[in-house]
Amino acid sequence: MSPELISILVLVVVFVIATTRSVNMGALAFAAAFGVGTLVADLDADGIFAGFPGDLFVVLVGVTYLFAIARANGTTDWLVHAAVRLVRGRVALIPWVMFALTGALTAIGAVSPAAVAIVAPIALSFATRYSISPLLMGTMVVHGAQAGGFSPISIYGSIVNGIVEREKLPGSEVGLFLASLVANLLIAAVLFALLGGRKLWARGAVPPEDGGALGKGGTGTGAGTGTGTGTGTGTRTSGGTGGTAPAAVAVRPDQETGGAEGTGVRLNPSRVATLVALVALVVAVLGFDLDAGLTAVTLAVVLSTAWPDDSRRAVGEIAWSTVLLICGVLTYVGVLEEMGTITWAGEGVGGIGVPLLAAVLLCYIGAIVSAFASSVGIMGALIPLAVPFLAQGEIGAVGMIAALAVSATVVDVSPFSTNGALVLAAAPDVDRDRFFRQLMIYGGIVVAAVPALAWLVLVVPGFG
Repeated sequence: MSPELISILVLVVVFVIATTRSVNMGALAFAAAFGVGTLVADLDADGIFAGFPGDLFVVLVGVTYLFAIARANGTTDWLVHAAVRLVRGRVALIPWVMFALTGALTAIGAVSPAAVAIVAPIALSFATRYSISPLLMGTMVVHGAQAGGFSPISIYGSIVNGIVEREKLPGSEVGLFLASLVANLLIAAVLFALLGGRKLWARGAVPPEDGGALGKGGTGTGAGTGTGTGTGTGTRTSGGTGGTAPAAVAVRPDQETGGAEGTGVRLNPSRVATLVALVALVVAVLGFDLDAGLTAVTLAVVLSTAWPDDSRRAVGEIAWSTVLLICGVLTYVGVLEEMGTITWAGEGVGGIGVPLLAAVLLCYIGAIVSAFASSVGIMGALIPLAVPFLAQGEIGAVGMIAALAVSATVVDVSPFSTNGALVLAAAPDVDRDRFFRQLMIYGGIVVAAVPALAWLVLVVPGFG
């Protein structure tokens, strides 16, 4: 058996163990990098560590640290309450506000499961109170998170753009963001039309009630997560992004959120400063092309110096499992590059003889694996594997990367993924077995349909 094939089989084993045994995929990948690098590729420690993504490490730590401070000092609570106050009496707008809110949170740096964990309990409490389909509300929350998930300063966006830059591929940060945004927005519009949205519009305005649902939403998270995720969360938590969910699930019940009305969270100096910092991050990265990770760390340090108590809580909420995941996977990919596996695999994919067929197969691989394992992990592995076949120039790199990103993340509605499991857990007063089946059927439809559509729209025209 060739060394290249051994290294690919080890990567498959890493995905299988991470999916079935609740072990962080990054930790497995580090172990695999050590084993394969030493025993198969004859690399020393320096050769193995050459693939460690130091730049992405700083981005992941910096952005999640800044957002953890926003959670710790109540800024995210303020954003949530400000958003839900906008829909007083207009029931049909509630799902769209939840979509926009989770999208905004991930776009400014929240890890996707963290945003879903913050918003889903509130959204599904609204669904119960106003007789909105929990499937509609839950999927709107998840697709909202993915809609904003590839902004240039987001976690997913930073990771994918970093991989593209490391592999010296042509890329478009704005194009990637817009592809995910438009795809999820269109899916959300279809869901809204099919799952009762038209009836909500026909209902018109209703008398606004107390924000009691907000209080229920905040406390419901802790209870719901403990019960609902047993069905399928374990698989995804090992992947890495799910590892942030436990920290985010506690939506700060001790920080003024207990008020029944939406006014329970008010602006104070630390929250105003955090909002300014988030805006400054966007301006610095998009307007001045500064490094997102270093900028986020700097802003977080400034906030930590001014309000050290928030900083102490925030350090523990950094998405360390995501950091471990992506750094481990990319270190192993670095070993694959050192031993020539990437070139070997790319030539194999290109050897199919039909580049468009190879492209759609990669999209389906990303979707199927990501429905059970880590989205960011599979993207970290598939993009480098596609490099040699993209280098042939018959497939546009920008469109292919966007199609892979969309295919690997829209499937996060699956109840076996962290986001899907959080939605399942957060739904009050529902038949969980029935809701689980609904999410599973919908997830299967997404896995079957979206990769082909993404390929048709983004790859076939030859973008990039």
